[in-house]
Amino acid sequence: MLTIKRYGWLITLLLCNTFCFSQGPPITGDKPIMLGGNSWVIRSLTEIRNTNNGAFIKAPLIVHYLPSANALVGIHLPIVKESIADQKTNPSLGDLELLGKYQIYRKDGVGKTFRVTSKTVQIFPTGKPLNIQGISMATYQSYFGFIAGYESLAYGISNELGYNYQPTTTMDEIRNKLSIGLPLMKPSYPVKKLSLYFEYQSSWFTNLNAFLLTYAQGIQYARGQFTIESAIQTPLIQSSSDQRIQRNYSVFLGTRYIF
Repeated sequence: MLTIKRYGWLITLLLCNTFCFSQGPPITGDKPIMLGGNSWVIRSLTEIRNTNNGAFIKAPLIVHYLPSANALVGIHLPIVKESIADQKTNPSLGDLELLGKYQIYRKDGVGKTFRVTSKTVQIFPTGKPLNIQGISMATYQSYFGFIAGYESLAYGISNELGYNYQPTTTMDEIRNKLSIGLPLMKPSYPVKKLSLYFEYQSSWFTNLNAFLLTYAQGIQYARGQFTIESAIQTPLIQSSSDQRIQRNYSVFLGTRYIF
């Protein structure tokens, strides 16, 4: 009987490990599920944002390290570039970001899991004062939030809710990100998967009394330890013409490598 129980736990763990990778991480959002301890993720997710005031590009080098299966620390080093009218500038360093995540709840089942993770991002004013939210503000920002996610072999859903505080501006923001992942291929080993992502982000800038709702349609392909991804994000609701948050559309292009 003890042997049967041991095999049962082993099968459960194997199934859990399989479905955890049935969808990859969201493209423009985040998820509570993390890799095993002593893992590294090298990533870049370039955003090309078109606005009424010109085009802006943010291309970060993202390095994440997981000291354990429940914790993650990271640094984001962005390069930014703006093109306003016919004036083009050289690329420069954007605002430095330090990330921390810690898993606070986990409940696994056969072929499914639910997890909750706390998250903080500290942004330092190392970039140019472009005054474009999410690109380069050149002001200190402090973000705290929680990510809840459910995944099964058929689909994955994650939702992040948090507050971004900017003490020297009027850009305090309540932010919510919802991501739905739909795998188009059956789980396999070595990893080979293609997934569609449907992602929404709502931002309420409390001091401005401005609201922004965007939708991103993305696709992600992973093979082994390497992933490529892309998405197009468009605004559904914009209640303010403030140039710091106004946008026409954004294109995201990314890669990531896990080791």
